[in-house]
Amino acid sequence: MMFMGTCTGRLQPQQPCGPAQRAAGWATRCLFLAGRAWAAMLALLVSAPAALAQDEVPFITTPDRVTIAMLELAGVGAADHVVDLGSGDGRIVITAARRFGASGLGVEIVPELVVKSRASAQAAGLAARTEFREQDLFVTDLARATVVTMYLLPEVNLQLRPRLLALAPGTRIVSHDWDLGEWRPDRSLTLEVPEKAIGREKKSRVMLWVVPARLHGTWCSGTLRLHVEQRFQRFSATLEERGRSAPVAVFDGRIEGTLAATDGGLTTQARLRLAGDALRLESASHAAAAHAGRTFARQPERTGAGPAGCTD
Repeated sequence: MMFMGTCTGRLQPQQPCGPAQRAAGWATRCLFLAGRAWAAMLALLVSAPAALAQDEVPFITTPDRVTIAMLELAGVGAADHVVDLGSGDGRIVITAARRFGASGLGVEIVPELVVKSRASAQAAGLAARTEFREQDLFVTDLARATVVTMYLLPEVNLQLRPRLLALAPGTRIVSHDWDLGEWRPDRSLTLEVPEKAIGREKKSRVMLWVVPARLHGTWCSGTLRLHVEQRFQRFSATLEERGRSAPVAVFDGRIEGTLAATDGGLTTQARLRLAGDALRLESASHAAAAHAGRTFARQPERTGAGPAGCTD
């Protein structure tokens, strides 16, 4: 369901959010449910001419073509562990296991949907490779995830962004319709979805991000100093050598996982790869070519103005 889960969700307009729930630590759950109910009911009012009965609890299902597109865009395979934040009736995780051979975890705050998800996985013979929890997504451990899927409120995406950026480099994140603000997607596609239940535009946008390695800072290799400025997956690097008044090279490009590479063109071309705590200049052109193959060590950050220096 839109805003409530990756595939389907349930409106709970009468969910209580009083002092007892907050005292028991359910404030996040209550706020989340309220936001979901508000957004989904607004969409229904705009797109559905028929009024809903007050006691009706509707389901809105994302078409299977969008589910498949999300998993294909992420390149899900048998080695992956998919974590679906807001898993609804569990179909993203079940599809990832059945069609792509992956394992997976679905996190959902509506108990009935968690029960339904477990039953569906059991019926499909996939219980051993799937797990479903009734859990607040903000406290979910994402360490095992190689792929994270989401269909959440834009504000929730932004709250999750720092945690997503802190995941292991190369982790893939796929979101349906809503982006991650200034962190632009690495790839995206738009699908025609005539059967889409909400919204006037019968299209779905699927976006992919690959968590970039954290390269920002100063790296040293003997008399060479490499300073990297990074903003999300974009970087700019300056390579300097002690005793030279001008930089050896200045280049910029994109980071995807542990690989940082320039975009092409007539300026210096370079490929850098992070392995543990070492950054290797795999290849380079122009004046930097003489230093291809060098390995750089990260320097501790220092307080005060200016980047850290290098010592032999």
